[in-house]
Amino acid sequence: MRTHTFLVSLLAPLVTVYAQLADPNIVGTWSSGSKNVVTGPGFANPANTSFNYPKTTGVSFSFSDDNFYEIARYRFNGNGSEPNCITAVIGWVHGTYEKLANGSIVLTPFGDGYQQVQDPCAAQSNFMENYNQTELLRSFQMFRDPTFGLKLHLFQFDGAPIAPLFQVSTTPTMHPTRSLRNVTPPVEVLNKRSNGASPAADVAHLGAASSIVAAILSVTFASLAL
Repeated sequence: MRTHTFLVSLLAPLVTVYAQLADPNIVGTWSSGSKNVVTGPGFANPANTSFNYPKTTGVSFSFSDDNFYEIARYRFNGNGSEPNCITAVIGWVHGTYEKLANGSIVLTPFGDGYQQVQDPCAAQSNFMENYNQTELLRSFQMFRDPTFGLKLHLFQFDGAPIAPLFQVSTTPTMHPTRSLRNVTPPVEVLNKRSNGASPAADVAHLGAASSIVAAILSVTFASLAL
């Protein structure tokens, strides 16, 4: 018993205790790893669709208290079958976020996000493309690290964890919270109407229109039969 107590006393200083926060505040700027990837003008320049490449890969999230967000990502994707074909992807996106009652966070982009893909083995080895995906963060947790301070854990729609994020600023480092590039918006179906009607109303209108078309066709074919 004495030996057990002695071992516990020796190992106790080596055990890192993280205090999970019951009511976490995600407002601020967060960055993973070496914290070289940080949102804001230092990472992306939407005016000319360019990037300032960080020293290392990583990811950064910023959240404001009035429900705006921004994400900066820089990563390498390996290729098991072709080890020399490593793809580099750097991307930027911003928009609005909403916390749901179940603890999830929905990220809705403004529509002006973009990313650059470099693949030495592809037919087009270096290209820029729009990136505007609505994303779901299934859940999040926050801990207080005794060494590095606040640490934010975000989980993707399938529960997969994003690299742990450390707070680099209590105020978000972000671009202006509006669309910053002229991008042709995608066509949305049964999503949002200019008159504010809901998707259910759209379905009703489509159903009514289909009935009218069917009636016209039946009358037409009946006339031909006569």
